[in-house]
Amino acid sequence: MASPELHFLGHSTVRVEMAGRTVLTDPLLTTTVGLLRRVVPLPDAATWAGVDLVLISHLHGDHLHLPSLRTLGTGTRILVPRGAGHWLRGRGFPDVGELSAGETISDGDLRITGVRAEHSGHRWGPRSTHGPATESLGFLLEGGGASVYACGDTGLFDGMAVLGERAVDVALVPVWGWGPSLGPGHLDPVSAAEAVARVRPRFAVPVHWGTLAVAGMTSVPSPLRARMRRLLVDPPRSFATEVAARGLGTLVAITEPGRRVVLPGPTTAAA
Repeated sequence: MASPELHFLGHSTVRVEMAGRTVLTDPLLTTTVGLLRRVVPLPDAATWAGVDLVLISHLHGDHLHLPSLRTLGTGTRILVPRGAGHWLRGRGFPDVGELSAGETISDGDLRITGVRAEHSGHRWGPRSTHGPATESLGFLLEGGGASVYACGDTGLFDGMAVLGERAVDVALVPVWGWGPSLGPGHLDPVSAAEAVARVRPRFAVPVHWGTLAVAGMTSVPSPLRARMRRLLVDPPRSFATEVAARGLGTLVAITEPGRRVVLPGPTTAAA
């Protein structure tokens, strides 16, 4: 495998360098998102410099974050789920493309295929009526002799097994979120391990953990404080344990938010 260069910037934001292109997934590059606070430092601005393409998996505010997109520059090329392009262009981003599950586009030598995700695609969540409603997506990136599957936010779905036929090299797998519990359309460490069993990637990088918390939840004394502190640390390690217990051939690369991803060798234990 021609290994892609990966850098986990936190939450669902990963810098992917492969096939001569630099891609950023769901950029979240601020210290606050509504009531959420970043509990780890922002990475250096160099980690999001020189981006050729931004991939937006769905329209929730912690994934399509307008201030972060403006930080990258309004001229950056952005790919969104079909139906969201007009809305985003109306907010000052002229270079927006759209993709549906099953469709493929190319950017230089990089191919990007939309993959179904089992998650609400509504801009403000499933119970509100403001903003566009679209599908949610994952993305399969292929080129330069490697492939990377960015799951996006998703629950389990049967079609994941189809990806197992594509010989995925690296899967970016969400393993938690930002609160003390998960709503529908998310993976926890156990269901994330089941996703890995279906996709069968060579490597799995746990994402969507350890980055955000509701303001005060980790510091103000409450019955949830200890649980929330554990949830900022434990999910990727529980995920790695679940993957190992299933006897899967996938190697897990636990990476702290803000760090470069180091894909383990075949004899290297997961961190």
